[in-house]
Amino acid sequence: MSKYVAHDVEKKWQEYWKEKRAFAASIDSQRQKFYVLSMFPYPSGKIHMGHARNYIIADVIARYKKAMGYNVLHPMGWDAFGLPAENAAILHNEHPKKWTYENISTMKKQIEQLGISYDWDREIVTCSPDYYKHEQAMFIDFYNADLAYQKEAIVNWDPVDQTVLANEQVENGRGWRSGAIIEQRKLKQWFLRITNFADELLDGLGDLKGWPEKIKLMQHHWIGKSEGVTIKFSLADSEEGSIEVYSTRPETIFGASFIAVSPHHPILSRCQDIEVQDSLKQFNAATFREDMDKIGIRTSLSVLHPFDRSIKLPVYVANFVLMEYGSGAIFGCPAHDVRDHEFAKKYHLNIIQVVKPTRQDHPTDVENEAYTDDGILFNSRFLDGLDTVEAKRRVIRELERLQIGTSKTQYRLRDWGVSRQRYWGCPIPMIYCKNCGVLPVPKYHLPVTLPDDVSFEGGNPLSNHPTWKHVKCHICGSDAERETDTFDTFVESSWYFARFCSPNAGIPFTHRETEHWLPVDQYVGGAEHAVMHLLYARFFTLALNRLQSINLREPFVNLLNQGMISHETYRTSGGAWIYPDDVIKTGEGIFCKSSHEPVTVGRVEKMSKSKKNVIEPEEMILKYGADTIRLFLLSDSPPDRDLEWSEDGIDGASKYLTKLYQLVDDFHKKEVKTCLESDDTTKEKVCFEALCEIHRTIKDVTNLLENLHFNKVIARVRELTNYLKDHLNRLDENTVKQALTTIIALLYPIAPHIAEELHEKLGGTTALTFGTWPQADSHFLEKNNVVLPVQINGKIRGSLTLPTDVTEVEALAAAKTLPNVESRLADTSIKRVIYVPNKIINIVI
Repeated sequence: MSKYVAHDVEKKWQEYWKEKRAFAASIDSQRQKFYVLSMFPYPSGKIHMGHARNYIIADVIARYKKAMGYNVLHPMGWDAFGLPAENAAILHNEHPKKWTYENISTMKKQIEQLGISYDWDREIVTCSPDYYKHEQAMFIDFYNADLAYQKEAIVNWDPVDQTVLANEQVENGRGWRSGAIIEQRKLKQWFLRITNFADELLDGLGDLKGWPEKIKLMQHHWIGKSEGVTIKFSLADSEEGSIEVYSTRPETIFGASFIAVSPHHPILSRCQDIEVQDSLKQFNAATFREDMDKIGIRTSLSVLHPFDRSIKLPVYVANFVLMEYGSGAIFGCPAHDVRDHEFAKKYHLNIIQVVKPTRQDHPTDVENEAYTDDGILFNSRFLDGLDTVEAKRRVIRELERLQIGTSKTQYRLRDWGVSRQRYWGCPIPMIYCKNCGVLPVPKYHLPVTLPDDVSFEGGNPLSNHPTWKHVKCHICGSDAERETDTFDTFVESSWYFARFCSPNAGIPFTHRETEHWLPVDQYVGGAEHAVMHLLYARFFTLALNRLQSINLREPFVNLLNQGMISHETYRTSGGAWIYPDDVIKTGEGIFCKSSHEPVTVGRVEKMSKSKKNVIEPEEMILKYGADTIRLFLLSDSPPDRDLEWSEDGIDGASKYLTKLYQLVDDFHKKEVKTCLESDDTTKEKVCFEALCEIHRTIKDVTNLLENLHFNKVIARVRELTNYLKDHLNRLDENTVKQALTTIIALLYPIAPHIAEELHEKLGGTTALTFGTWPQADSHFLEKNNVVLPVQINGKIRGSLTLPTDVTEVEALAAAKTLPNVESRLADTSIKRVIYVPNKIINIVI
């Protein structure tokens, strides 16, 4: 019996695929295309298990679709600009380019070890001028079409990374990468007019049938379309001036007890209170986040109620009012808004109820809790007795009649600020001339490349460079300066999927290639990109479509968000986190290998470097082989659910592949005893039942793969394997070979190396990579029989082919004849039997 050596098998087939250029894609009008794409990685130095799971999921889809006859495009590249490279340069005194390309080399080898079916001929690296020169040309096109502009704006400043962040990159008031508390600063920035596409982005969500609902909901909320009205509140004690407020609930206007404005509101220039001005300085140094206290400062200003000028409402500066949303001012109605209620209680403001529940048996206590549901208006003069919907329409009509209000559609979405004060990014292709103003760099001068000789000691390296920023104006010839900001790195990932279609073209993408390959049919990546990358990519596609650069409105047809991978956490008695491979479990307890300290096992949490509960893919491949890793990462959980790393699980996957290899090897060497039945009728019946099981499995697995239920695919293939083992000595050689051939073919997308090897052992002359998917024969799919899995204490010990709707007594009697069951029932009693007709029988002992 030959031994299964995973590394030898995997090396052999990886070399074969490479030599044959097995996954190189080209246009083929005779076959239907299928474009599979994983979110490309940042080259940080090593792939982690989250990367591995993402790439393996996409690879299973790609290999399956190829076997089904599709013309598959499955490319890979590198999202290579970004702050970590610059930070590493500062830390290690190493140039970001060198650091980045060394990491790419390392990570590419690691990915290749997983056996992913990438078309490496299409590899792209976003920090290459060959890539970003096209991005610069696109930006110039956007600028000429008024989709890119520059303005002075209050921006989110990350004091650790020393750069501006987009709103989408601020999470609860902290930088998405550094975790630093974000400050508010006023800087001149470049913006892309994503708001011009707000309705298209919103409406397009309805067409994304293959996207998770939670992602669409997040984008829907982020775009934040609302119907409301702007209301002018005249300043009290002044003939001139007013504060404009945007409200989505104008029907509650008679419950207003204060006005709150943003710390950046221009009306505050009229307020000279020293206390207010001092507070504004503090407000301007920080951005509001939900977990912060809601702070207000009473100003000397008041406004008049629009429907009763005898009522004065105090004006507060509040840290939770954003200048960039609405008008930078709100009217506070504490009785009917949770945030306003909290604010009013804190500052002892009036709480005036103006909406009551429709039903009398639903009492309210607005002094203690805001009532935010719909209802009937009261205490509201001409609105009394109206329901909230009609009251909203009525009050808007009245405001417009009095010319103090206007209906307005508002969006939460803001234009995308793309300027970053960093070196390692794509240079923004603009220059500043004193005579000619702000000008785009001529396209024939592209790319604007980064200088290599930079210093990272303080500030923006490009701004501090002695020569790079100094140029001649191409119009008047006078001295000019380059833009020294670089693009947000999300710009690169907003169009890379299109570049993969024609990665070596002299233009961003060719019409012929994009018409053939786009849109991406299956996109795989993390849900954390819902309102950043995924939204930006949709915007870029719409913008390029408007410019007639691409005949496409949505980039991704189907989206799969893979789940996280988690692991137990471990801490020493001193509280230090330790790695799983530094933990040893003995009869006396759990200890740290290196220090021999007792170890406390903590919660199962997402793998993270900070808590050291990480498992390195490279180490696991070395120990078990890539196919075992692939099998385990897909077997224990649906792909969109979190997966807990388990040594037992990985061992189980390894044992299954080893036993399958041995079974095929034994059969190949004629060491498997088949067909011990002497009765031809019995033999024929048993073989027919086996063929029924084989073809049912083909049908089931095909359906499961179409629906991305990889864990169920593996379970079904293992059921067939167990069925074969249980019936091995009752089947003829041809049936056994057909069963083995089917198992191997169905396993191929998940564990391709061992599948190729075993296919070859069984006499396959065409590699599975170039073969076709097995087809279920309807002759064997009759419903007269079912395969009933047999469990003992919840673990499958075999399976039976039985007539449909067999009784529990009959099923139990048949189950007891299985060798695996018979041996385990010896000398023990059955406590109970759980029987689900046509589904399963579980014997509890």
